[in-house]
Amino acid sequence: MDVNLLYWKSHGQSLFSRLKIWLDLLDPSSLGASDAEIQKARTFLGSGETVGRKDEYEWNITLSSIHADSGSVLPLVFRPPAFLPITVPLVVGSFLPHRSIKSALFWQFLLQSYTAGFNHANRNSSSEQQGQAAKANKLLLIAGTVSYTTCAGALPQIIVSRLGLTSLSIQNFFRFLVPIPLSAALAFFNVITVRGEESESGIQVFDSNGNPVGVSKAAAKKAVMETAWSRAALFGTTVAVPNLLVSVLERTRLFQRNTLLVAPIRHLSVALVFGLMIPLSFSLFPQLGMIRKENVEKELQAKAAEGWLFYHRGL
Repeated sequence: MDVNLLYWKSHGQSLFSRLKIWLDLLDPSSLGASDAEIQKARTFLGSGETVGRKDEYEWNITLSSIHADSGSVLPLVFRPPAFLPITVPLVVGSFLPHRSIKSALFWQFLLQSYTAGFNHANRNSSSEQQGQAAKANKLLLIAGTVSYTTCAGALPQIIVSRLGLTSLSIQNFFRFLVPIPLSAALAFFNVITVRGEESESGIQVFDSNGNPVGVSKAAAKKAVMETAWSRAALFGTTVAVPNLLVSVLERTRLFQRNTLLVAPIRHLSVALVFGLMIPLSFSLFPQLGMIRKENVEKELQAKAAEGWLFYHRGL
């Protein structure tokens, strides 16, 4: 089992401990570490010369920069510490009440493209197929996912514009209420489709001692579903809370007299809620997940000495 997974096994089994770890790992300052420095830290930690979080800096750059399956350094823009600074402007721009369909599609395309890339880069790749055909299929799948989610994400603006809706209440329904379940559903769908290969081919599972037991499709489905639900919670909450806040504030005299305050309050609340939800959503499920041996394939049950098997959930 990879040293990153061993760390999550010993330190990340409770929600509070995972949240505390992610608050450290999401520090953008770790993005300044070079590939050589990251590999050096990984080699040092893998040598067994350190215990627990004694060497915090080495742990932070290793956990936030190294893929736990391949052992390679993640692309800079798809590392967890880069998620907040890159995604915040995309989220704010996507959730604006756009005046045209083109602008809505533009911002949705940027957001859905980046999230699809992030989901793919941080997937479980323990048993994925190699070769040019497999790479081509992945590219087509990601392109299809981005195209579909982009159009679906801009659907409220398309409906308002194409149908020529003039009623303010109906416009608010499509622009502020419909995006709540829609954003959560699209985030869920993005993970499910981009990481669909895992459910088909399975992922590596380990026993309690960290020894590989085999490949399990049941564990893969559980890993993908957990990640999809966490991403749906992230984006659904990010849309719901600011919209609810603005709808309440708009009824106050201050905002009725100063309507220009609505836009900056909406933008700031979206950025704030999104920033607070990222470490929480990443912490909802363990990075090193657990599945009962009764729920995996029969050929793996006989190899499991204890009642649980472990798997890398991905992010």
